[in-house]
Formats: sequence, C-alpha cells, structure tokens
Amino acid sequence: MITKLLLKQVIEDQSEQVSLPKLVPRKKLDDIIASHKSKQITILTGIRRCGKSIILQEIRKMCAPANYYINFDDERLMQFGVSDFQMLMEVFLELFGPEDVLYFDEIQNISSWERFVRRLYDQGKKVYITGSNANLLSNEFGTHLTGRHIPFTIFPFSFSEYCDQLGIDTQKSPHSTATKVRMIQTVKSYLKEGGFPYYLQTKEKDYLRLLYDDILYRDIIVRYQLPNHKPMRELSQFVASNIGKEMSFSQLKNMLGLSSPTTVKEYFNYLEKAYLIFILNQYSPSLKKQAYMSKKAYFIDLAMANLVGFRPLDDDSGYLENIVFIALKRRELDIFFHKGKKECDFLIRSGRKITNAIQVSLSLDKPSTKEREMNGLIDAMETYNLPTGTIITLEEESNEGNIDIIPVWKFLKDPEIGESDLKIEFLS
Repeated sequence: MITKLLLKQVIEDQSEQVSLPKLVPRKKLDDIIASHKSKQITILTGIRRCGKSIILQEIRKMCAPANYYINFDDERLMQFGVSDFQMLMEVFLELFGPEDVLYFDEIQNISSWERFVRRLYDQGKKVYITGSNANLLSNEFGTHLTGRHIPFTIFPFSFSEYCDQLGIDTQKSPHSTATKVRMIQTVKSYLKEGGFPYYLQTKEKDYLRLLYDDILYRDIIVRYQLPNHKPMRELSQFVASNIGKEMSFSQLKNMLGLSSPTTVKEYFNYLEKAYLIFILNQYSPSLKKQAYMSKKAYFIDLAMANLVGFRPLDDDSGYLENIVFIALKRRELDIFFHKGKKECDFLIRSGRKITNAIQVSLSLDKPSTKEREMNGLIDAMETYNLPTGTIITLEEESNEGNIDIIPVWKFLKDPEIGESDLKIEFLS
C-alpha cells in the first residue's frame, strides 16, 4: 500500500542518493536544456543504463530549484498507481513548497501515467520524463500527449563521447600520423568495450549480464506477459551472433519453435521497443513488398552483443557495420539496405528519394573483397541514380573517382550531425 510516509521516505532516500560522477558531456545535453524554455513535456527515452538519469540530474542542477523528483524504478513503488499521483503532489508540496518543474524517472512503470502528466501540462507545469521503452513516444500516448512533447532518444556513449571519457581530443588535426594511429586504436577498443557508461568505468562483465537480463525480463517478458522466456532469449542471442546478416521471420519461426512468422515479428518489435536491437528493412518503394522481404538486425551495444552472442574471435566485420548503423540511427536517418544484382549495406532515404549509399568493409586489402564491395556500391548507385557513394573501412582512405573510401573514425567523430551534413562529413 502506498502511503504519504512511504512516499516521503522514497523521495528523501533518492535525494540523498543523487551524487553525480565525473560527467562525460553528452552531445544532446545543450538541446535538452534548451527545451526548458518550452512548456512542452521533455521526454528522454533509451535503453536502461545509457545515461538518461544522469542527464536528468544534470538538468536539475542547472534548473534549480528542482526538488520535485522521483524515480519509479524503485521496488517500494511497485504498488504505485495513477490514483497515487495526487498524493505524490501533496507530499512534494509538504516537503518543498510550491514548484513548477517536475522530474519523473522511469515513468513507464506506472500504468496510465500520461493522464496525470497531461493534467500537469494543462496547469502550466514543466515536466521532464525518462523511460526505457519506445512506447513512451507511440501508442501509449493515445490522444493525451500528442503534439505536447519534445522527444530525445539517448543511446550509450557515441564514439566521440567514448573518446571524451578517455580524454582523447577528437578535434586534433586528422591528417597527422599520430592522430590516425590513435583513432584506429581507439575504434578497435570501442568495438570491444561498447558505450554503457558504468561498464566503461568498471569493466565488470557481471554488470552487463545483469543489465541484459533486466532488460529482457523486466522490459520485455514481464511487460508483455510472455509465457515462455526461452524463445525471446534465443532470438536476442541469435541477433547478437548474426549482426548484419540477412534473415527471415519464417526461418526464425522454426528455429525458435514459435507458432508463426507474425509471432517472430512481434518478438522483434518488443526487442526494438526496449532499444536492445534494431531491425533494418530491405528497400522497396512498396511498403507491402518491404514487409515480406528479408531483414537485417543490429545490436544496441557491442560489449553486450559480444557477451550475449557467439561469434569467431577474429570476426570484427559485422561489428564495424554495427557501429556505423548505430551512428546513422543516432542521426535519425531513414535507413535501408540494398539487394539487387549486388548488395549494399546502407541506403539513406530523404522523403521519397534515396540520397546516399554506404558500404562497410573491415578492409579492402584483398582484390576480391575490394571488387565485391565496389560492385555492390556501384549497383546501388546505378539503381538509385546517385552521383557518389561511400565505403567505410577500419583504416583505409582514398578516392576512386566518384567513390570515397574513408576510415570509420572520421565518420564517427561527430555522430550527432544532421542529414544535411552527411556528405560533408564523409568527405572531411
């Protein structure tokens, strides 16, 4: 049972726990802080432990007074329901007096929370929300918050944030030999260590295992009331073991022992809503055809994928493709892959037009590999009438007519750029 005494205890305990570690500047922080001037509800979503709560605490430091804060990811609040929000407001008022800004962490744990937040919005309050499920930005809103919020998706550390965490200056001259060597070495480390902030501080693999289990069970199996956890676990392991490889829902149905391809599709949807994996569609101008075409999948974080999946120790090609995909995803681009006469890893669509084709290869040192990657890119360029294309490698850099070959660290150095800057970044 939720009582005022319990709420006061939780609020005071959580207030005492707030102790910010040494912060790595997040690339979206300035934009999030700028939203403070708007009456719109600011919503931070992303996978568990990617840094949303730390960002929220940083905002609170800059926007004092900021005492109206509660984290619903607390076992003492398991019985908290939408009817208890009024009591929570009374407790805030009794403890701190009137304030106009409220901060709700992991609010997706409370059913029908959006009704209460809408009431606060209508009263002119500024509300910040974090959540670990993409439904915060979709169907759970219904008609209550549509058009009344500013969304921000938070990922684990980008490559540039990873460099900041290590104290590496990514703005040094990209033409010096020392910079190139350091950047290539750092990319190799990033492929293994990923970007979860706490893991990078501690390197505790048990932390990643527990985090993965927490996401799988709390955010998926319990949330969607799945009767059997085994297929979901096997599906996530399959993705981690087959990053960037083509697959079909029909084939996976038999492997997982599920009833239909539709069930497999639903399971993938649950994994995407929890931000654990992302599905990439093969491009077709027909949405109906796209639905039946083969798919590819990528993992949110490579350290976790390495822990969860099974792959050869020397197989970094899929991992390089994964970090390029996540960087494109950060930029909120419309991404597909191409399969025509040949294959190309990524297509970027703007409106109804394909504007960029990108191939990813660990190395082009073998003539057969270079021929395959070039032919796949050229096939995409010819199919979509593109004047130029890009191949991203681990360390090679050159220009071959209308095809630019660039090292991945140059592409990753500023992963928050917009689509309009995409070509400039490839050529820098």
